[in-house]
Parts: sequence; C-alpha cells; structure tokens
Amino acid sequence: MKAIIIAGGFGTRLRPLTYKTPKAMVPVVNVPFVLHQVALLKKYGIKEIILNLHYLSENIKKVFEDEVRHGIKIYYSLEESPLGTAGAVKNAEQFFDSDPMLVINGDILTDMDLKKLLDFHKKKKARATITLTRVEDPTTYGLVLTKDDGKIEQFIEKPSWERVTTNTINAGIYVIDPKVFDDVPSGKGYSFERELFPGLLEKGELVYSYESPSYWIDIGDPVKYVQAHRAVLGGEVSVEIPGKEIEERVWVGENTNIDGSSKIFGPAVIGENCTIGKESKIDVFSVIGNNVAIDEGSVVSNSIIWDGVSVGKDVSLKNCVIGYGCRIEDGAEVAGGVVLADGTVVEKGSKIGIAL
Repeated sequence: MKAIIIAGGFGTRLRPLTYKTPKAMVPVVNVPFVLHQVALLKKYGIKEIILNLHYLSENIKKVFEDEVRHGIKIYYSLEESPLGTAGAVKNAEQFFDSDPMLVINGDILTDMDLKKLLDFHKKKKARATITLTRVEDPTTYGLVLTKDDGKIEQFIEKPSWERVTTNTINAGIYVIDPKVFDDVPSGKGYSFERELFPGLLEKGELVYSYESPSYWIDIGDPVKYVQAHRAVLGGEVSVEIPGKEIEERVWVGENTNIDGSSKIFGPAVIGENCTIGKESKIDVFSVIGNNVAIDEGSVVSNSIIWDGVSVGKDVSLKNCVIGYGCRIEDGAEVAGGVVLADGTVVEKGSKIGIAL
C-alpha cells in the first residue's frame, strides 16, 4: 500500500521557526520531523510514500535525494496554491492505485500501531477510517461523535465548550479508499474535515473511527513542539534518537568534545561536532543540535538549540528554543518560552524573557 504525507503547509503557528524551514523539516531530537514519520511507515512495511508539498518544497526534497539510503520510493505531488487537506490528496491522484491508502498530516508525532489500524479498516470494510485520540481541550480540533461500534455519526469542527460531549478528536491519520476522491473537485480547495468526510456520511458510506491509545501530539506550535521533545526524551513515545547513549538517556553524536569539568543531566541530546566548554551545564530535557559551540560556564536547561549556534561564556538558556545559526554572546540570558528565529544575535549581557 501507499501512504501520503500532507506536508505543504506554511507552518504559520510555528513561526518564527518556519520562516526559512518548512514544518516537515523542523528538527525533533536533531532529525528532520518528516523522517520520524517515514520511519514509522517503514516499520509497518509501507515503503511507497507520496509527499504533498508546497511551501519551501525544495528544502524537503533534499532530504530524499538518496532514496536507496532511506529504503523507500518517494513520489512528489506539488501544489501550485494551497488546496486544503482533501484537495492536497486529490492533487496526487496520478500516484493512486486501487488499494486503500494511509494519509497522515505532516505535523503528527505518534508511535501508533499502524497494523492494528489497517486490520480494523479491512475488517469494517469501510470507505474511510479516521483515527481518534483523546485530548484535554478538544475545542481547537475536530470533534468526532461515534456509535459504540466505532461508526461515525457526526463531525464538529473546532467546537465551543457548550458543544463538547466527548474529548475524542480527529488525529489526522486516515485509511481511505481512493475512489472517494472521484467526487472531489480538481484544483480547488477541499477539506477532509468540513467537506469530504461529512459528505460521505450524507451519502450513507461507511466511515469508521479507530481510537488509538498511543502517544499523539500535533507539533504545530512552539509549546507543543517543546512538549514533543519532552515526550521523546522521557520515553513516552518511541522515536529513534541519534547518537550514542553514553549514560542513561544521554545521547551524544560523533566528533563532539565535552570538557571533563562540565555536567550533563539526562534526559538530554547533544549532536555531532559540538564543543561543550569548561564548567558548563547541560540540564534535563535539553537538545543541542549539530555543530554547536557552548563556551565555559554556560547553562542550558529545558531548551532546544538548532544546528550551528554559538553560545558564549556564562550564558543562561532556560525554557527556550534557539533557531539555526544564532549567536548568543557572553553573559546573555534567554528564558521564559522565548523562541529565536534563525540567525538572531543576542548581544553581550542582554536579558530576553527574564522577569525583572
């Protein structure tokens, strides 16, 4: 079977990290996010993958230049303009075959058992199966009302609290009969949530839900992006972490030099070709990218640092995300959920996000 990853979005909610980096390429534990999704698909024997692309598409293609290395076959479907979720899949119709296909939104981190999902879809003989997950606040998602056997009765998109009767939401992973796209208009915006799925219900088609107990998160904003890292580092979700585990839940990449006087408290990840200076401290739930230099006396805690960052002496980075190629000069402090865009320079002694 084939899978399609919907990865054409602008990543607006994740800005400023996505001004130059498409959401599918945002690193999660130093790996482009889309590769985590590909790894999940490969685990369950899905090796033909259609990538729906639009925003900064060439950046994503570069990751798959050597398909043999990834052990998969990639098909690219390019949107000239955004077509919505179902419209994006319709745009890839030339790559469809007669078998059901798996569709996954390009911002979903999960370790869901896809075999169980596919077996359920086959058993129910459904036109479409929609995975569900439970969340504390369903008002920002698509609410799905079902019967006891999983058959879907109604969709409520981004409901007010007054309309919330369940906390099971659309998890953005579907198994779909390609024939349902015959009635989707070509080259026009069309939504799974608001148009295609409700339309199938109106026509009496079998649309089922599959509730997964597996970890699930949409990494589409900075808060959830950080939460996803905590889940990976804490072992809540099964994701391959690059580097060698030098001690319990501390991973370090090749050619990285860590001064003997520095301290590292796991869980934490340090990438390749990094230098960690004297008396520095890498505290829990921190991820240091590749080619990062951290000078003496600096502290990194519960923070994510992307590749190519330079950190000066006696710097404090706490609860923040630092984009590609930033320079944090001596004595600076960044904290309080601050997210720095690529190439930002924080000058000597500056305080950002610090309560004064």
